[in-house]
Amino acid sequence: MSSPRIDFLYLSEPDMIKAGVTDMKACVEAIEEMFRLMKLGDYRMAGANGNSHGAMVNFPAESEFPNMPTDGPDRRFMAMPAYLGGRFDMAGMKWYGSNVENRKKGLPRSILMLVLNDKDTGAPVAFMSANLLSAYRTGAVPGVGFKYFAPENAKTAGIIGPGVMSRTAFDAIMTTRPSVTSLKIKGSSPESLSVKQFVKYVRANYPTVTDITVVNTYEEAVRDSDIVEIATSGPMGNPSTYPYIDEKWIKPGAIVACPAAARFDDDFIINRARNVADNVMLYEAWHDEFYFPESPAYNVIPIPAVHMEALIHEGKMKKERLDDLGDVLVGKVPVHRNENEITIYSVGGMPTEDVAWGTVVYRNALKLGLGTKLNLWDKPELA
Repeated sequence: MSSPRIDFLYLSEPDMIKAGVTDMKACVEAIEEMFRLMKLGDYRMAGANGNSHGAMVNFPAESEFPNMPTDGPDRRFMAMPAYLGGRFDMAGMKWYGSNVENRKKGLPRSILMLVLNDKDTGAPVAFMSANLLSAYRTGAVPGVGFKYFAPENAKTAGIIGPGVMSRTAFDAIMTTRPSVTSLKIKGSSPESLSVKQFVKYVRANYPTVTDITVVNTYEEAVRDSDIVEIATSGPMGNPSTYPYIDEKWIKPGAIVACPAAARFDDDFIINRARNVADNVMLYEAWHDEFYFPESPAYNVIPIPAVHMEALIHEGKMKKERLDDLGDVLVGKVPVHRNENEITIYSVGGMPTEDVAWGTVVYRNALKLGLGTKLNLWDKPELA
């Protein structure tokens, strides 16, 4: 920096849209590049192993302080910091508060912001609305999995939990497998608002998807589907309540993407499934951070690879049975180990994803002259 003056760019949600935050094709490409950089080691996240999801503030069930929030569904504050190298070469942090009760106020459950920082000085370079950014990078991570593991001529997709997470995942399905023409949707009920909104979204944006069926059971959503996305919202703590998928329902060669709670039989996981994680070290970090004999990490983080880590640590499953996506991308392990294998793809979410896509969108905004320049100081008082 040639002077102590610091200016940074503020990007509102409308600015982000104009800068291309909803471009799923570009987002999948950025996230795939991010995974390759991570496999090379050109990144850092928080935690002892440098792969922590982030730091979370939870609230007690009861409090003696009248102004302190108390626990509730998805009620938390969270910070997710990371550095990503390569062409991104940026540090940043996603910060958000979450509360299901927000919906009663016409707000999304979580309200997210991303700050990007100069890697050397730590000075902010951008502060941006991140709800759409987070939603699209969350869909793009399954998208990389669909690109590599889904059948080339996939025709049918099954969506379990038709919320925002599944909407952007379906964008990724259609970006990587435009051959899909049939969709099955399982919501909390066939008449739920989320189901109706999902159907409306697909019809408006993907006219080639001509066969849309709303189903009543997980089995109906899974059977004959080439691609399955499971992203339900529900209470954690008791794995027996997580959506259960029976091996015999799953079409040979299909991929089942799990960015949220899902449960499979241990025998299937240990002996026959092709298990892939977006970043194995993320699940190792979760295992270390949340594992207690009386309350395994899977009770807190309901993604299948968390349970797989427990099976590995208990000696019930070989470590080699869980592949890292990055190893596939750099050619260390094959895309397919067996013909017609069923892939369980665990998606945990990482701040490197936010930094990757946020950096691309920020640089687009600079080129387009979008956003509002804000001044931190001309000269710092305490330098």
